[in-house]
Amino acid sequence: MPDELEDEINALWERRASLGTHSKAEAEVVRTAVGLLDSGEARVAEVASDGSVVVHEWLKRAVLLLFKVSALEVTELGPFEYADRIPLKKGLAAAGVRVVPGASARWGSFIGRGAVLMPSYVNIGAYVGPGTMVDTWATVGSCAQVGADVHLAGGVGIGGVLEPPQAAPVVVGDKAMIGSRSMVTQGARVGTGAVLGEGCILNPGIPVVDAETGEELSRGVVPPWCVGVPATRPRTFAGGTWGLPCVLVVRRLQEGERYSKAQVEEILREHS
Repeated sequence: MPDELEDEINALWERRASLGTHSKAEAEVVRTAVGLLDSGEARVAEVASDGSVVVHEWLKRAVLLLFKVSALEVTELGPFEYADRIPLKKGLAAAGVRVVPGASARWGSFIGRGAVLMPSYVNIGAYVGPGTMVDTWATVGSCAQVGADVHLAGGVGIGGVLEPPQAAPVVVGDKAMIGSRSMVTQGARVGTGAVLGEGCILNPGIPVVDAETGEELSRGVVPPWCVGVPATRPRTFAGGTWGLPCVLVVRRLQEGERYSKAQVEEILREHS
């Protein structure tokens, strides 16, 4: 079924210019594909055994096609009114997900059992693993992949990416902790068990630097089981010397050991 469905979605993509809300049969095919994302039976992207991110482009195409074949509909929930082409996710209580008033998740996203959504937002195509906390005013963008037992603290922005379909989304590994008001965007990656201090900016252009050696470890990838804090590096231009942002790795954690929030906060305080 998935192979046949993939072929059908790719065929629809080739003639997407002719599709619209009148395309009833095609819409059913598209909704079947997006339904796999909603149930967690499929994911837009996965981390391969060699550590690379494998993007299932056809599923991103299905999400984009859904917008073309879906009509704008009005939904009323108490005093609130929504006008959207994509309905809200349902069945969260049965799935073992706690959703606090003010939180919303679009249909086509997956929320794992034991996850908690404080007043926050999860977009279509996103994956939120079991036991993960999406804290107040945090957002998980379209197709972002967030692992199990992760804490996205208040105001965290996990960026989304739909186009181009082959582009890799943000990936946050299991047991990671992202500090308040941090922004992780444009396909950046946070490794398993890693911690980002408050206010970190991470994208593929941001250097990740080892505080002990000054070595640049990567661009836009925080290694597993380490603590990173926001910092700047001086760069001289014609107009002067400026501090450009980077993420500074200040501590290596013991692999496989889940540190308590108190321990993490002590490390972060130590490095201001």
